[in-house]
Amino acid sequence: MRGIRSMKLPPWAYIVAVALSIAMLAVGCDSQSSDSKQAQQPTIQSKSYFIFDTMVTVKLYDDPAYEQHFEHILNIMKDIESKMSRTLETSELYKLNAHAGKGPYQVSDETFIVIEKALDYAKKTNGRFDPTIGPLVSLWGIGTEQARVPAQAEIDEALKLVGYDKVALDTAKKTVALAKPGMELDLGGIGKGYAADAIADYVREQGVKSAIIDLGGNIYAVGAKPGGLDWTIGVQDPNETRGNQIGMMKIKDRTIVTSGVYERYLEHNGQYYHHILDPKTGYPAKSNLNSVTIVTDRSTDADALSTSAFALGVEEGIAFIEAKPNAEAIFITEDKQVYTTSGIPSFFTLTDDQYKYEFKK
Repeated sequence: MRGIRSMKLPPWAYIVAVALSIAMLAVGCDSQSSDSKQAQQPTIQSKSYFIFDTMVTVKLYDDPAYEQHFEHILNIMKDIESKMSRTLETSELYKLNAHAGKGPYQVSDETFIVIEKALDYAKKTNGRFDPTIGPLVSLWGIGTEQARVPAQAEIDEALKLVGYDKVALDTAKKTVALAKPGMELDLGGIGKGYAADAIADYVREQGVKSAIIDLGGNIYAVGAKPGGLDWTIGVQDPNETRGNQIGMMKIKDRTIVTSGVYERYLEHNGQYYHHILDPKTGYPAKSNLNSVTIVTDRSTDADALSTSAFALGVEEGIAFIEAKPNAEAIFITEDKQVYTTSGIPSFFTLTDDQYKYEFKK
């Protein structure tokens, strides 16, 4: 279609809003010989996978059983994809969506947990984050070859199928019922975070003390760097190409997840439509934001929080995150303003003087 361009970054570039800077420091003091320093350098094993429609990279430090662990990590991700993919026709979620309007449908414990958490966030945000947004996601198709700007009548029809209150859960039986035919759950706003948590839990169980898990923008820094040092995480400039940072964070054993308008977008007649859709209007969310970065303990929560905070905007978003224990956020606006929650200044430094940093209470 003339005048329309859908943008989906290639897998290698799918790290949305955080760019890792993992410059390993030598362990020991300056008086040691170079041979001694080299002997103490950590071994780093890295493995990349293309799954969840993105590039996943896992780095394990000082892990003698890395080959076995990399194989098991792939199996973990394949299992999650087989349960929670909206587009994989053999997945539980696909079959659940196909069962919409036909009564309860039983799912696995894992899928039920993720759906339950997604619906909980929907309630807490009054529907600004809503996993029933699937019909709108399919309609716009942003990031696919079918991307287009739908007619208002199409959006209005799709909106009739959106609403977290149209989903019924039975905790005892692990069933999910979608009230209307045509309803679709989309766990894209929370599923990658769940996968990051599953991988982090696994490597910890295996005794790995230092690891970086990167699921296309969902970063989990497991433990500390070898030697007990902080990981250095660069916050991506949403107005520039990958690798251009506005600031740096120093963290240990935390997850960092970003939602940004530039990850996937559709260009139509000179206007850009990003992929973060507003369940209330059916159009891309308007909040004067370019990105929201969440820093917290669990990536499942960070995934949902980043989308929720983006939809809520700066004022409501900051209040929403401040109410969450152990969660912090960085908001970057379209006019290059940086706003953060109260805990961010203790580990974040702004390095780009084109941006103005304001702390809002």
